[in-house]
Amino acid sequence: MKLQKLPLLRAFFSYLGRSPLRTRQRWAHVLGWLGRKLMRSRAHIVRTNLALCFPERSPQDREMWLRQHFYLLAQSVVDRGLFWFGQPSTILATIPVTGLEHIDELLQAKRKIILLAPHFIGLDAAATRLTMFLHESATMYTRQSDPDVDQLVREGRGRFNQVNLVSRHDGVRGLIRHLRNGIPVYYLPDMDFGIAGAAFVPFFNVPAATLLTTAQIAKTWDAAIIPITSRLDADTGRYHVEIFPPLADFPGEQTPQEATARLNALIETWIRSDPPQYYWVHRRFKTRPEGESKFY
Repeated sequence: MKLQKLPLLRAFFSYLGRSPLRTRQRWAHVLGWLGRKLMRSRAHIVRTNLALCFPERSPQDREMWLRQHFYLLAQSVVDRGLFWFGQPSTILATIPVTGLEHIDELLQAKRKIILLAPHFIGLDAAATRLTMFLHESATMYTRQSDPDVDQLVREGRGRFNQVNLVSRHDGVRGLIRHLRNGIPVYYLPDMDFGIAGAAFVPFFNVPAATLLTTAQIAKTWDAAIIPITSRLDADTGRYHVEIFPPLADFPGEQTPQEATARLNALIETWIRSDPPQYYWVHRRFKTRPEGESKFY
């Protein structure tokens, strides 16, 4: 008889959602250690990315960051139980946020809004907190390979408001449809999806295939770009989310490639303040310019 995974997954994450912080932290320490030991290919990606982006730092420093990164990553996975099943009051206390007034002002002015969320560990925490503030939002979504996991993630992300999940197969056009209707778009600008619609833009002085979408949409639809960063405090278990004022004069007279380089430079600045917080397990430099050897 086929095992029904969805009820088990829901029960496990519901248990995590009801658990106190110390229990969730213990789970994260175990899963973070296992992740480093068992996910060797991902550990290799993290080491490669850190070496490319921080060649001036010692191997010992980068290895310390790797250990911290896997713990933070595990904590963010465990805490999805809290975001999907925990008490709203606990979620609000766990995700302090500053800068919501910037979004509110733009909503009152009926401006189109792109919430620019680079890949920090606290990405899902920030998204959950925003769904408790916004009535409706939209974001790109990559279908999970396991249908039970996919259903759980969809339910969790849409717990507090109407979240329009746009399949990556539908591309940017699906997001633009919601943007035109006045729905804020939660957009992740810093993944490597190949060279189509992208350009090689410096990221930590390494050419990185980067979509030009943010600059193009901002110019075409007069959309305000609001950066959002998040930081997980390993000691307190709190996710500190900062919402910045809209980027001034973006893209202005800059070309899409120049404006995208400006965004990458901003993301670099935020990463440098606390390197383990960035999502180093993704292959940010997967696509290479013609003739260059692959990093991974």
